[in-house]
Amino acid sequence: MFPEAVIFDLDGTLIDNNSYHIEAWKVFYDKIGKPFSKEEYMQNINGRINSDIFNYIFNTTLSSDEIDLYSTEKEALYRELYQPHIKPINGLIDFLEELEKEKIPKAIATSGLTPNINFMFEHVPIKKYYADVIDASQISKGKPHPEIFLKAAAAVKANPENCVAFEDSVAGIRSAKAAGMKVIALTTTHTAQDVKEADLIIKDYTEISLTKLRELQSN
Repeated sequence: MFPEAVIFDLDGTLIDNNSYHIEAWKVFYDKIGKPFSKEEYMQNINGRINSDIFNYIFNTTLSSDEIDLYSTEKEALYRELYQPHIKPINGLIDFLEELEKEKIPKAIATSGLTPNINFMFEHVPIKKYYADVIDASQISKGKPHPEIFLKAAAAVKANPENCVAFEDSVAGIRSAKAAGMKVIALTTTHTAQDVKEADLIIKDYTEISLTKLRELQSN
């Protein structure tokens, strides 16, 4: 049987953009005079909501106004850096077409912010495939908490245990698994070893098909 729904993370899952987020975070860290490394990004930033990230960076509980100010600055820089390069991950649109033909509902569960989501949809023509988008503004607990994936499943009226999630981050994989979903990880951001908690690991969407989804769902 096919899954009731397929839920997609966005950053590193629909678009291969994490190197541009890393570059934007480097600039932000330089501005506030803190050292930055890719390892820190992988461990403490990737896949998490900005409120959790900025509270971590400044080691305090910031006001919502402060978080909004820092988020606006960093995300505008990311969009400026990535705009000349934005494109869907290889095979994504063909795979979405496969799901569409079988009338399998699809949603997005992203820790990202609305301006970044709209930015992607402006440059990658995939909005028509998705029944709903659950983003950071709609949740109170970020990944690895399962809230975002549970809300995405509810939005498309699917049982979370009958859904498959696509993710690229460790926090995201744990979030989807905690929601009861099977998880397919892309190695856009982490190595296969890093994302070994996933049920299936792929390089891009040329390595997945409806047949493989059915096999995964039946296991």
